Amino acid sequence: MRSALSIIIPCLNEAAGITATLERLQALRARGHEVVVVDGGSDDSTLTLAQPGADQVIVAQRGRAAQMNAGAQIARGDVVLFLHADCGLPLGADQTIIETLRTSGKRWGRFNVRLDTGNVLLRLVARMMNLRSRWTGVATGDQGIFVERELFQSLGGFPEIALMEDIALSKKLRSVCRPLCIHERIVVSARRWQRNGVVRTIALMWRLRVAYFFGGDPRKLGAAYAATRTQS
Repeated sequence: MRSALSIIIPCLNEAAGITATLERLQALRARGHEVVVVDGGSDDSTLTLAQPGADQVIVAQRGRAAQMNAGAQIARGDVVLFLHADCGLPLGADQTIIETLRTSGKRWGRFNVRLDTGNVLLRLVARMMNLRSRWTGVATGDQGIFVERELFQSLGGFPEIALMEDIALSKKLRSVCRPLCIHERIVVSARRWQRNGVVRTIALMWRLRVAYFFGGDPRKLGAAYAATRTQS
């Protein structure tokens, strides 16, 4: 049976938080929407914990782009929404997506974000993310990119690169139309900033984005990003 919305969650070793993430989506499932969890080969209990709270749980090649593409291939919804495992949708997100896509004539979009911290600098980071996305027409994965499934498939899905797959997809989608920017906020975990340090993480992400803009190899950029995670 087709659902209006398929929420695709890529994850890897998210046992600590996957149950809470899925619990927040049960109201949407009750309204007929679909939740698809795509695991990248976790060595913790993520898969077991995800089973009760999702309609489909699959294992795919590790890598966020590959996992999200695998989820989209089996999705039954007319619209696919890519949600990171440490993010929470605002109330009524399904109705907002469906109604605003219908009335705006847009074919894809994203939400504003709010980081789950009172840190003043990180509140500014979230604000700048939202403004930058509105100005450029480019969305990041934290913002909950949603797109008509047929359009997503016609563009070949996410480029399966090690980093910046969300930026690359946004640019392809932007060639069709600019995104629908929803003001309601996704709540995003501040864990990566807290783990590696706020200033250090901001500097790293800007350095990686600038390098990607000037043609940097996503494999090397991905390795640089991964190295900071293993060093923390």
